[in-house]
Amino acid sequence: MSILPRSPEAFIRLVQHRLYRQPPGTFPFNTNGDVSLNSAVLFLLGKGSNGEPLLILNKRSRHVRQSGDLCCPGGGISPTIDRWLARWLNLPIMPLSRWAHQPWWRRYRKKDFPKLALLLATALREGFEEMRLNPLGVRFLGPMPAQHLVMFKRAIYPMVGWVNHQKRFFPNWEVDKIVYIPLSTFFDPGNYGRYRISFKAGKPGAPDMPYRDMPCFIHRQNGHDELLWGATYRITERFLKTIFGHVPPPMASLPVIHRRLGPHYLQGSSPQ
Repeated sequence: MSILPRSPEAFIRLVQHRLYRQPPGTFPFNTNGDVSLNSAVLFLLGKGSNGEPLLILNKRSRHVRQSGDLCCPGGGISPTIDRWLARWLNLPIMPLSRWAHQPWWRRYRKKDFPKLALLLATALREGFEEMRLNPLGVRFLGPMPAQHLVMFKRAIYPMVGWVNHQKRFFPNWEVDKIVYIPLSTFFDPGNYGRYRISFKAGKPGAPDMPYRDMPCFIHRQNGHDELLWGATYRITERFLKTIFGHVPPPMASLPVIHRRLGPHYLQGSSPQ
């Protein structure tokens, strides 16, 4: 028996309630200061053709760093435009004003509410730029705690959203394609693996970096596998644990998947 609610509305209510019960801590940045080390992403959910909830991700194109990875739409804060957009999010038709827990945040987290608005503005703007996501068609369900990237010294703040009606997206040059993953497949232990990654040396004659093992999720579709790992994997598993109490299988028991990353992985190539 599936642990997912049968109707989309019941699923939305469950997600909103449990995110509200486990809110993130304070946002340790100043909206009027340097926000360059902070990013916001949209953990985007929607309804599949059979009514089942889907996770909607972008696959990064070869023109950006970490090409080929699955990721949530999002990116770094653009202070000038995102501060301006944040002020508009409280208009009646906007996602933040329609959020069920907006009054509570305004009253009890006064210092954090403007930061939340800024992060949501960033995530929605990036979603529009990357995949032509209609921000007016997104139902905001709540924030999650930040993920901290050691390699890039950046904090990523996930904003959970539900796509109401939009079925088609139009990726820009940063996105290779849109990937839809049924949420129910995350509860199958057979869809997890141990991702063994090694990095090829950037200079001739230099030794390769030693491998690292990381947990991953394997999305199988039409005979082709897409791997979800890294920060997006951690955000997804944090969501599943918060909402459903789900814990993935221990990594030591998982099959090993090998991959060797070249120096271009962290750089990307010019779209020109």
